[in-house]
Amino acid sequence: MKISDKRALTTGEKTGVAAFVLASLFFVLWGPAWSIFPLAGFVLLCLAAPFATGYGFFLPVICRGPRKADGVALSFDDGPDPVTTPLILDILKCYQVTATFFVTGENARRHPDLIARILDQGHAIGNHTYSHDPLIMLKSSGHLKREIVKTQDILAAHGIRPLVFRPPAGITSPKLGPVLSGLGLTAVNFSCRAMDRGNRRISGMALKILNRVKPGGIILMHDSNPRTGMPDKQFIPGFITELNCVFDGLETRNLAVVPLSELIGQPVMEKAGPKEAVD
Repeated sequence: MKISDKRALTTGEKTGVAAFVLASLFFVLWGPAWSIFPLAGFVLLCLAAPFATGYGFFLPVICRGPRKADGVALSFDDGPDPVTTPLILDILKCYQVTATFFVTGENARRHPDLIARILDQGHAIGNHTYSHDPLIMLKSSGHLKREIVKTQDILAAHGIRPLVFRPPAGITSPKLGPVLSGLGLTAVNFSCRAMDRGNRRISGMALKILNRVKPGGIILMHDSNPRTGMPDKQFIPGFITELNCVFDGLETRNLAVVPLSELIGQPVMEKAGPKEAVD
């Protein structure tokens, strides 16, 4: 892709240019063997960068709000799910706060009633691909675009168009930037996560979040089904307890829960049709 004057170089592009310049300099000064080192370093960075979820190497990625902010934003990935999503919505209503749900198109198609309830309660919705394929960044740009567009189309039936996208597991790739740019989407990851393995490990979840969270943070949790074989009567009480501990702990730390749009200073979805932004 040709780099135009209208687009700033990404960190990856700047690093690539620097590596090439250094390699050329080393070649002239010390010979071809030395020129390998900056190029090899750049390759290693490219291999590691996709997994640095809080660092935009290949494209701009929002992972937090301003550090001077007095609050944090909540986000829930992988839903909606008929077991966990209603629990979360009840608790959010109890604490009178809003969150952003990064939904998969597959689950949104299966549970349109939950999408409607999320919106009715004033929450926001983001795009999290259709199938949540953890290897999607290794596949073609066309496949990635189809996954995102399919989810956008499903959500358009509910009268909304997400403006933010979260890649599965927060993993990025060089192909993601051009795809999102063409679709008018912004990549939003997170600065603090529950490390709950998709609700398969909820014990101590609140403590992990509260030990890491800082002002301006974007917290990642899940409203997915843990699928561990654990009966709902065992999973639900523990899950509710952990969520309550998160909210109580944030309040103790004087960290208000604010909408993601307010924290990052830009809308996260709009009405599907007229370009009227909503939270």
